[in-house]
Amino acid sequence: MVTAGAPTAAGTSTPILHVDMDAFYASVLLRDRPELQHLPVIVGGGHRGVVLAANYPAREYGVRSAMTATRARRLCPHAVVLQPDYDTFTKVSTAVMALFRRTTSLVEAISLDEAFLDVSGAVRRLGSPLQIAEDLRATIHDEQGITCSVGIAASISVAKLASKRAKPDGVVVVPPEEITSFLHPLDVGDLYGVGEKTQAMLHRLGLITVGDLAHTPVRTLQRAVGVHLGAHLHDLAWGADRREVAPRSTGAFGHGGRSGEADPEKSMGAQETFGRDTDDREVVLREVLKLTAKVATRLRAAEVAGRTVTITVRFADFTTITRSRTLAEPTDVTQEIYAAAVRLYDALGLQRARVRLVGVRVEGLLPREQVQRQGVLGEREHGWSEADRAVDRAARRFGSAAVRPASLLG
Repeated sequence: MVTAGAPTAAGTSTPILHVDMDAFYASVLLRDRPELQHLPVIVGGGHRGVVLAANYPAREYGVRSAMTATRARRLCPHAVVLQPDYDTFTKVSTAVMALFRRTTSLVEAISLDEAFLDVSGAVRRLGSPLQIAEDLRATIHDEQGITCSVGIAASISVAKLASKRAKPDGVVVVPPEEITSFLHPLDVGDLYGVGEKTQAMLHRLGLITVGDLAHTPVRTLQRAVGVHLGAHLHDLAWGADRREVAPRSTGAFGHGGRSGEADPEKSMGAQETFGRDTDDREVVLREVLKLTAKVATRLRAAEVAGRTVTITVRFADFTTITRSRTLAEPTDVTQEIYAAAVRLYDALGLQRARVRLVGVRVEGLLPREQVQRQGVLGEREHGWSEADRAVDRAARRFGSAAVRPASLLG
């Protein structure tokens, strides 16, 4: 493994960069507040809201994004609380993403403050991936006054983990020959895309480390967790996930409005502002299901499917956060998208935080004809996909309200 400042680095065998801004929201606000640089700082929160971000001194006290303001103040009562400036966040993010796209056309923006870059076509012009990473870091620091960390590897999943290891303000390169020594000591929950429920399931099976997972036969995994997930987890454990960088941008923060939607060419989404702020999980998830059904219907009408599910949650104080989950394969099935959205929402661990707006978006779209779904042994011949299409036919004939999930009736 090569870190920043090392004299050598992997070349074109490691063309994937994951660039992640360091404590982005806090760093942007602290650029003109040098007296706060070494103090714990929390962005957002307010009286009833949740934390949008925390700088590294605040994180040492256990403060994390999406935590309720009440808990954050209890953990770090002397923290300085700053209100978010969404216009400035968007301006800085736009400038950083423009820099990425001047470097390579293959840029997949994950959020305002992170992106994957495939620089395989830029090494002849700009130098090795490590040189490109260092140039990007220097330019971002000079032009925007903030720092970033970069992971460099042969695959998206390993690059993502490498950038986490590089934080803060560093670079980590994982050459192909060092992938196993880098991955296998990690907990299975560290793998990109493995959430708490999957981690707990694997732990119950006695698979604690990535090495345990890697050395479990694929067929054994598939019998335990399913055909698709088992194969996907095995690939991740060997750093062999085959997903390519899919060029796309991420939308800027909005302020209010109803039923806003994302760019349909790159993603499809919908969001809704509640008539009254709510902390009722059932009410929020009911709206998530309604939005999911709307988005999935549009996907099927356009004959496309997507692999990444993203939710947006805006709280009573207008703090806004997004979370994404990449599925094992693209889908246009309402229940599959909804299940991913629910997992993302529950992973936020919200308790009494009041929600103002919720949104669902599906990204990484590709033509439905290119999606090959492999059947699972023992599954029904006709499932949710066929049910969705039956609902679509009924809606076209009798109107959109003709058939709806039972929880949306009344």
